[in-house]
Amino acid sequence: MTATLINAAAVAAGSLLGILGRRWVTPAVKECLFVGIGVFTLVIGMDMALSSQRLLYVAMAVVIGGIIGTKLGIEDRLYRFGEWVKRSGISRHDRFSEGFLTSSVLFCVGAMAILGSLQAGALGSYEILLTKSIMDGSMSIILAAAMGGGVALSALTIVVYQGGLTLAAATIAPYMSELMLSEISGTGGALILMIGLTLIGVKKIKTGDYLPAILIAVALAAWDPLAGLL
Repeated sequence: MTATLINAAAVAAGSLLGILGRRWVTPAVKECLFVGIGVFTLVIGMDMALSSQRLLYVAMAVVIGGIIGTKLGIEDRLYRFGEWVKRSGISRHDRFSEGFLTSSVLFCVGAMAILGSLQAGALGSYEILLTKSIMDGSMSIILAAAMGGGVALSALTIVVYQGGLTLAAATIAPYMSELMLSEISGTGGALILMIGLTLIGVKKIKTGDYLPAILIAVALAAWDPLAGLL
């Protein structure tokens, strides 16, 4: 839960900065934030991907998982769900609610929230959620400058959502082998690399479509067809 609490605190602090310094949040500042965060995300993703004990499993998981996720339209479904939540809870003139719901969806309905919570709960490692904290904190500055104090309240959504996922992953972790945990980390790193590439504008990747890769990686690690060959 430590990383989730840090994530929530980063959003609250970023929101305060955005409200107090909205005149300084120019397009140039936004671009600087996105590029800096994107490069840092690439570094974290590469480090995680290379931690895999079976990089071939990571490659297979990403390809197979990506095909499955694309066929299911996971990214588009997540987006439509987020839009539905926002439409359901926002009145035309309620700026506070708009800030709260928009930021809650942005910070929670995505690959990093899921991957980071799994990593924290199953591996006891916080790289993804700490990186997400920097991203969310920076984004909350921009959102709060435009939408006000409702953005800060989304910190509570983060605690409930990511905290629940982390506790669930921690419950399952004792039943997973070292290789399974390694491939979860490696495959998660590959997905984090995709997010980094999107942030710096190299290519827009629907990372959500690749979420099934985590399950494929666990299945491959459990089967371990390359045991004794590598």
